[in-house]
Amino acid sequence: MGKNVYSSETKWAVVKAKMAGELTTNEIMEKYGIKNKSQISTWVRWYKQGELYRFDQPIGKQYTYGHGPETRS
Repeated sequence: MGKNVYSSETKWAVVKAKMAGELTTNEIMEKYGIKNKSQISTWVRWYKQGELYRFDQPIGKQYTYGHGPETRS
């Protein structure tokens, strides 16, 4: 049993639906195949805190300092 990997498009669609109030959490989970409601809460928290770079980071990578694999000047 491995970790689930969701595309950035799926993450953005889930956050958009949740923020707009279009669907309930359970409906979002069913529509997008999300297995745990805490995952949705995490994505919404990232969005509200402006941590948008996290939507594209690979699984297991937690970029904080440079907000990506290489820092830009």
